[in-house]
Amino acid sequence: MNSVADVWENVLTQMRGALSDTTINTWFDELDPVDIQGNTLILHCGNSFKRGYIKSLFTENIQDAMKNLFSRSFEVQVLDDEEYRKFQGKDADTFGVHTSERFTFDTFVVGPSNKLAWAASKSVAMYPTRNYNPLLIYGESGLGKTHLIYAIANEIHQNFPRYHTIYVKGDELANELVDAIQAGRTATAEMRDKYRKADVLLVDDVQFIAGKKQTQEEFFHTFNSLYESGRQIVLTSDRPPHEITLLEERLRTRFEWGLIVDVEPPDFETRVAIIRSKAASLGITFPDTVSSYIAENVTSNVRQLEGTVNKVLAYRDLLNDHTDKATVRRAMQDILKQTTAEYVPTPQAIIQYVSHCYDLTPDVVTGQSRNRSAATARQVAMYLIRNMTNLSQDEIGQCFNGRDHSTVIYSLRQTEIRMRQDPAFADTVREIKTNLLSEFDAERQNAL
Repeated sequence: MNSVADVWENVLTQMRGALSDTTINTWFDELDPVDIQGNTLILHCGNSFKRGYIKSLFTENIQDAMKNLFSRSFEVQVLDDEEYRKFQGKDADTFGVHTSERFTFDTFVVGPSNKLAWAASKSVAMYPTRNYNPLLIYGESGLGKTHLIYAIANEIHQNFPRYHTIYVKGDELANELVDAIQAGRTATAEMRDKYRKADVLLVDDVQFIAGKKQTQEEFFHTFNSLYESGRQIVLTSDRPPHEITLLEERLRTRFEWGLIVDVEPPDFETRVAIIRSKAASLGITFPDTVSSYIAENVTSNVRQLEGTVNKVLAYRDLLNDHTDKATVRRAMQDILKQTTAEYVPTPQAIIQYVSHCYDLTPDVVTGQSRNRSAATARQVAMYLIRNMTNLSQDEIGQCFNGRDHSTVIYSLRQTEIRMRQDPAFADTVREIKTNLLSEFDAERQNAL
């Protein structure tokens, strides 16, 4: 990796040919690499005596080593403590990441739905570029993608303080490019230089650059520059690359070069753990019945779980209510109404209803029949399950006698194409979905 830390290791190796190990260990042990800006290598030494000695006796050795590495001449600047503090202050804005203890790997509640994403993120933070580059984390809003990308940034900042880490959101990147273009060539060049100097680039919600031609063009070249020079790239998205419409093919393939991991809605046990963790961070403890009640009724969004805990705490502090099930039910009235309105039937219920609409049995729809009516019903059922539930393509295939994900992908695409080309068919699919929600909404309200 061509980070300043790696460059400095190579400089020390080069200098061992001209200087003894004793000399290097004696005079360079308190010398740290800071940055490379243009043709200047910036170092820091807190020991004023050693700093003066290095500047007077070893600057030429450092310059020779840099020239051997880069085939061009470099200036060497050695900062004292005050100069280094000023330099850090000037550079802090480019970090762009929340460094509070809220966003760490320790505060991220791990469960079956996010374990792989957590492990991959932790690995990248410990060993940037060594394992997964790029790392792309995808999942619906509110499931912890941003927490993980912040945790990566914070961990790297602790383990590799000299690394230049940049965090940016996809829509902010697009807006920044528009502003730079309007400001002229110099601003555009500065923006380009800013991102291509990063040791670690973190782009949150990268799907927002799709459909923006100039942004995709610029990001394509930035991606190539960083990747080819061994810099770490981490991306998050609300869907996998092949489902981001209007994303250029050349970017899609590059996003798929490394590791793609998903974050799914947490299961019941993980939701309970999240509630307890959030409550503990606020200095309170919920009875098991309260934690279970919240977990049973807030099922798909981590952010909403944490918001519910905050609201229950507000009821306790502002209204002097007890933290019991009745108080929680009052605090959750709006959420319960929303949950009811957004009730999603099970895959089996969807298959059952679609089968009824096409005058078929569920066994025929999930079976191997190639009858046109059965094939259409099967594709519609797969499409509705994909759009109305959180099941992955592999899980949808299991609902249809173990069909593989490629079959599911084909069915989804065929349904989408037909809906675009056949308005009557599209109306039928939408009507089935509406009727499904209406029919099962009453059942959900009775359950509540």
